[in-house]
Amino acid sequence: MLFDDLGKANIQALKDHDKVARSILSIVYGKCKNLSIEKGLNAKSLPDGDCLQIIQKTIKELDEEREGYIKVGRMESAEEIDKQKEVISKYLPKQLSEDEIRNEISKLEDKKIPSVMKHFKANFNGMCDMGLVSKIAKEFN
Repeated sequence: MLFDDLGKANIQALKDHDKVARSILSIVYGKCKNLSIEKGLNAKSLPDGDCLQIIQKTIKELDEEREGYIKVGRMESAEEIDKQKEVISKYLPKQLSEDEIRNEISKLEDKKIPSVMKHFKANFNGMCDMGLVSKIAKEFN
């Protein structure tokens, strides 16, 4: 499970004295652990889909933070964020391309946006950018 993998990687980064990996892995692992507590789950039973959503959200937050550093000219901080993104991006599955999303939507009987979003959330959770799915679904309506 992804939750276990994140925990093991976090411990390994601590042993390796890898501050960059340790900082981002501890943040993501902590968010996953908090979500499992909120859902009332055993700490080791958080579904992979939930972990993937947390990783994707964290990557978006890192992108925003990186842009802020670039605006103020702090390139060393922006480079550190790139390294952090690289560390957690390893845990994401291959993302669906626009063509693959269009192909999947074209197979659906009901192409209304709520139905399309529900289908992708159920079947491709963490494997695609839901904003992109929404944008493409609007083309079909």
